[in-house]
Amino acid sequence: MEKIVLENHENYLKRKALYNSFGYDMDKDRLFVLEKAKPLKGNILEAGTGKGHFALELARAGYRFTTFDISETEQGFAKLNLRYFGLDNMADFRIENGENLSFKDKSFDTILSVNVLHHLSNPYKVIDEFIRVLSEGGKLVISDFTKEGFALMDKIHASEGGKHEAGNTSLSEVGVYLAGKGFKTAMESGKYQEILTACR
Repeated sequence: MEKIVLENHENYLKRKALYNSFGYDMDKDRLFVLEKAKPLKGNILEAGTGKGHFALELARAGYRFTTFDISETEQGFAKLNLRYFGLDNMADFRIENGENLSFKDKSFDTILSVNVLHHLSNPYKVIDEFIRVLSEGGKLVISDFTKEGFALMDKIHASEGGKHEAGNTSLSEVGVYLAGKGFKTAMESGKYQEILTACR
């Protein structure tokens, strides 16, 4: 196996170990979101690939999907991550700006976004793009950290001398916005993740 793939996997395992040392099971949390998002149907879009933690769970579950991120560097890690497990063929990786997606109207039946909302400087511009590319009868699933989850992320990032970004728009506010656009919305919450499901 390529050296770069192995090195990336070692970094992935170190990251998971760091999170586990603070009591956060990254895999368990992603699986929680995936289970609550089901059933997933039709063309699937993951918004915000990051380092590919949720993309890996989607691929492991047998889904083929399109995934985009604004950062080519971050998505590069994700590609290597999926390649290590022989699953990189399950995803169509794209570099996109969520505020101005290149996809045609109503292109996707399911849109998933995990732990991205708090990074967005113009969240409603991105949400409007999700609405535009979502098919009639489609489902939008947005997940982000609970207050406890954000507090834990702050601790983890502080341990590395960094600071965790956190925007001002809450998931419940997005739910109200989507309800105003005619979506049927529901909220669920675990210890570290809350999940908004919005259906047309």
